[in-house]
Amino acid sequence: MAEAWWNDTLIARSDDIVTVEGNAYFPLAAIAPDLLKDSATTSVCPWKGTARYYTLVAGGAENKDAAWYYPAPKDAAKQIAGRVAFWKGVEVR
Repeated sequence: MAEAWWNDTLIARSDDIVTVEGNAYFPLAAIAPDLLKDSATTSVCPWKGTARYYTLVAGGAENKDAAWYYPAPKDAAKQIAGRVAFWKGVEVR
């Protein structure tokens, strides 16, 4: 079982993790929707596609763009469709 924690809050928990480039991608359904706030930030990976971001909201604080996902990953990264990864101080254990 993998878990993602930030600001003393359990952000995600799942047995169904896909690891790509050292990042654990959790199923979106493993994250409470009230912890995620849409962001306008995007980035592009040449082999995964265009990433979108979420700001985490937990314990009365926000962590801007601390979660990312690929809404339409390229074929080489199709295994991360519908999944979210974390950074910026989010502890995955």
